[in-house]
Amino acid sequence: MSSELSDELSRDRPNDLTPAQIASLQQHATTVAHHAYAPYSNFHVGAAVLLTDGTIVTGCNVENASYRLTTCAEQTAITSAVALHGPGIRIRAIAVANLNATASQPCGACRQTIHEFSTPDTIVFYPAEAGTIAQATIAELLPAAFLLNQ
Repeated sequence: MSSELSDELSRDRPNDLTPAQIASLQQHATTVAHHAYAPYSNFHVGAAVLLTDGTIVTGCNVENASYRLTTCAEQTAITSAVALHGPGIRIRAIAVANLNATASQPCGACRQTIHEFSTPDTIVFYPAEAGTIAQATIAELLPAAFLLNQ
């Protein structure tokens, strides 16, 4: 799923999202979580990636009987964004939601994947305790990111 928020975005402060923008991003993540394929864990997760051009791309987790082959929602959304828009995408923010009403931050592999297409200031929204939404920058979530010197 993809949609535009371009009219609402502030180009001067790319990571200054309004409460309405955050709520919209979170709603996209929650909506796509209903499409998750999670017959083994019943842990349905959705992610919505807001690209710097205002496009939102979503993804959900897709489990596999061989647990190691499960794909997380964040990675699915980012992979879809690359497939749709090319490898030059940059993530402005990402929202993660689950249908289990439990706190859950992105896993380490997802943090590294988010980092690959982000700036240190990219905001990550994720479920926290008591049904609240927490936020952190990707630099805060992954302070020692793996980087290749090119």
